[in-house]
Amino acid sequence: MQIAVVGCGYLGAVLSAVLAEQGNSVIGLDVDDMRVSQLNSGIAPFYEPEFDSVLQQSISSGRLSFTTNAEKISDAEIVFICVGTPQSQNTNAADLSQLWAAADAIAPHLAPNAIVVGRSTVPVGTAAKLESRINKKSGRKYSIVWNPEFLREGLAIGDTRTPDRIVIGTNNDFAENKLRELYAPQLAKQIPMLVLDVPTAELVKVSANAFLATKISFINAIAEVADLTGADIVQLADAIGLDSRIGRKFLAAGVGFGGGCLPKDIRAFIASSNELGSESINRLLSEVDQINLGQRDRVVNLAREILGEVKGKKIAVLGAAFKPNSDDVRDSPALEVAHMLHRLSALVFVHDPKALINARAKFPDLNYQTDLNQVFKDCDLVLHLTEWQQYRDLDPDQLRTLVDKPFIIDGRNVLDFAAWRNAGWQITGLGKRD
Repeated sequence: MQIAVVGCGYLGAVLSAVLAEQGNSVIGLDVDDMRVSQLNSGIAPFYEPEFDSVLQQSISSGRLSFTTNAEKISDAEIVFICVGTPQSQNTNAADLSQLWAAADAIAPHLAPNAIVVGRSTVPVGTAAKLESRINKKSGRKYSIVWNPEFLREGLAIGDTRTPDRIVIGTNNDFAENKLRELYAPQLAKQIPMLVLDVPTAELVKVSANAFLATKISFINAIAEVADLTGADIVQLADAIGLDSRIGRKFLAAGVGFGGGCLPKDIRAFIASSNELGSESINRLLSEVDQINLGQRDRVVNLAREILGEVKGKKIAVLGAAFKPNSDDVRDSPALEVAHMLHRLSALVFVHDPKALINARAKFPDLNYQTDLNQVFKDCDLVLHLTEWQQYRDLDPDQLRTLVDKPFIIDGRNVLDFAAWRNAGWQITGLGKRD
């Protein structure tokens, strides 16, 4: 099929590469000249496992290319809109300016029978506004389909090839059949496709993210009780996670969630619920957000308890990305904790396998190191804040020789506490005892 993908950031670039891999002819449209040039050269503008090879193979096959010229989408049978919907600068609401700009750019060039499919995360009711805008700009009648994405950074290629489910919001049989044809490789693997009305499809993604965020903040709230009572939050999460009604995923207590999705999506949900007059979800998610942000304060306060005074102390921070297998530092708990300690006049040294360039662009005043030994050398405290496998595999015996004050806070509760203690380290977590 002839496919166009509008917006070639993280979401759009991954979708473009995988759809081309599956045999479609894909044109990616973006306003960023440098990004388009990089992608056409087979260079990924962000770190995502497997993406480089899929991108390069799809370009080499001749099925994938990128452009800044909106006229190039005129042959597309399906046009995906994958632009960003970040949090507005002065409010919790989603900034939809990129979505409206994309609509205005493509409307004059859409083929008469093109199917326009929204993939971005948006407030309920956005699709209807988008449809009206495109129809007005194009002078034709298009029926907008909503097909929310459920990608996890670090696992995006697999999540695109084999998602848990495919959600389609449409009442148009022609559009539904076209998307069934496009997603035939997934449907052949017995992946369920849910065909819903458009508002329900819009609400699925934000509701899923809100629930996941709630699970994380719930277990972090319980972790505070565990600290006060001597309970172990990891064992507790294992126990309640065996309940089939609950499940173990997203019950990992620690420094909290970040990234470009969960924080801004729950805040946008709060804003849209205010507009709709729904007070319950507003109160619930406001508390979820506050609990999550409070985890960063807990780590800083724990560091101050251990050191007494952080001013002038060398603190090693392991991790800058908001999660492992990513270079994304948006709303990163690790980087925010590092910055908070820097503002308290600590000497903060940050290490990350992939995210240092992005971290330096966000907080240039921090010290960044690619050599882990230099990060550890003579430090007064170590904070483990992003659970890269590289950090789990560290040798605490070897690292003990580099420090006089062997203190480490495991902000993700995943290190082997016994091994670190046996090597002479004092180690603590958030709600974790052993």
